[in-house]
Amino acid sequence: MQKENDPRRRPSMFKMRFRRSASTKEEEAAVRPDPRSPLKPLKLNRRSASWSDTWLKNPTSLKNVVMAMQLGSPRLKPPPANTLVSESGNSDPTARLSDEILLRILAKLPENDRKPSAEVCKRWLSLHGRLVRSAKVKDWSFVESGRVISRFPNLTEVDLVPGSVISDRNSGILLNNGAFSVPVACSGHRVFEADCDLVPGEVVDRGLGELGSGCPNLKKLVVIGASELGLLSVAQECLTLQELELHKCNDNLLRGIAACENLQVLKLVANVEGLYGSVVSDIGLTILAQGCTRLVKLELSGCEGSFDGVKAIGQCCQMLEELSFCDHRMDGGWLAALSYCENLKTLRFQSCKRIEVVPGPDEYLGACPALEKLHLQKCQMRDKSSVRALFMVCAAAREIVFQDCWGLDNDMFRLASICRRVTSLSLEGCSLLTTEGLESVIIYWKELECLRVVSCKNIKDKDISPTLSILFSTLKDMQWRPDTKSLLPSSIIGTGLGKKGSRFFRKNRDLKFLFDAP
Repeated sequence: MQKENDPRRRPSMFKMRFRRSASTKEEEAAVRPDPRSPLKPLKLNRRSASWSDTWLKNPTSLKNVVMAMQLGSPRLKPPPANTLVSESGNSDPTARLSDEILLRILAKLPENDRKPSAEVCKRWLSLHGRLVRSAKVKDWSFVESGRVISRFPNLTEVDLVPGSVISDRNSGILLNNGAFSVPVACSGHRVFEADCDLVPGEVVDRGLGELGSGCPNLKKLVVIGASELGLLSVAQECLTLQELELHKCNDNLLRGIAACENLQVLKLVANVEGLYGSVVSDIGLTILAQGCTRLVKLELSGCEGSFDGVKAIGQCCQMLEELSFCDHRMDGGWLAALSYCENLKTLRFQSCKRIEVVPGPDEYLGACPALEKLHLQKCQMRDKSSVRALFMVCAAAREIVFQDCWGLDNDMFRLASICRRVTSLSLEGCSLLTTEGLESVIIYWKELECLRVVSCKNIKDKDISPTLSILFSTLKDMQWRPDTKSLLPSSIIGTGLGKKGSRFFRKNRDLKFLFDAP
């Protein structure tokens, strides 16, 4: 019985039964009667036994065969009911989804959650690249090899400045210019020099040509060291270019701007002290004004010029609403040309060593009729005539902001009384201004609604007069923090920070007594 039930002997048993059925067939053929015999033949079943009949008549053999097949074949686990398996056998649940559907799903994710999806597979890496719209290139070989276009085919904003700087990465000191950072080499103990070079101009132009042909929907471009030909190649291919930032700009480069018909925002950086230097004069400003008539926002950093260049901008760029000057090197008399900017709403000065050299007669200082905002940040305001000329040009301003301006004392601030329509005033980091000087001006501003005073150490709460208190009560919005030291006690109320010192020293004293004890 054990041998018959042994699965290893079942194949041999199957062969024995197979031989037995064959011998039975031969015996039936031997006893078959001769048709010529006079004897009546016996009725025999002429149908031979088939495999199915044999297995059905003997179910035990069929079970043995099925059991043998199950033992000899590997066990296959059925897939879980909740698993989506594609027809091709791929276990990726997103394989049946089209690229368009996946792009819509990934586009709903925040930017920080979308970046890890690029590491899932090559398909998701490609889909992630199609969703990227802004890129800051830090290695120029990425542009020259064409990988920036193949990896991100739908770019609309590209910054090429970090990748255009060739510098020594081993330096431990970095000079930050806002747009990029460069290593600084120390020469002895006195002189610091920027240790960097720029990518050659012809290489930059070649990269701009490839970028323009590969990204026709480009809207914003930041570049340094380009030439007129490179700028023309981008302007011809990227018809939707609206924002352009040119570093190391000069008059010749501005000739290519005329092809940018839809340009609305432009920033020109001509000279950065310690890094590079170039010249943008009245010639370049005139070319700019005649070529970019749709400008809405213009920023001039380190640019030279005079009355003629600013006048050309005001006459040609009728849609200009915001004009900014950063560390300008304008000649005397240029301030009077601002009156030609009839639709100018915002005027900004940043890091300017001087506002004006020679303002000229008052009859030539016309006011900007549509001006609403005047912002001055980190500017030298020591020349009384130039500050007075500035307030005369900005007499219609309704919002004035002073931030970290040197030389803004009581006498300089009283000149702001020329502006009678001010509704908002912000003072930050004006250490020379006192409470008396502040009161002498704002009591005449009948439309003042918002006041912000931060980090002005000479403006004291004890010097506030009853008249000034009444004025404060009528304001809609007020932020009063003239002395930052007075903020410390109010900011730590309820935190127990003031008591931690006593507990800390008492704890150290107890520990010292514990360890010093015998």
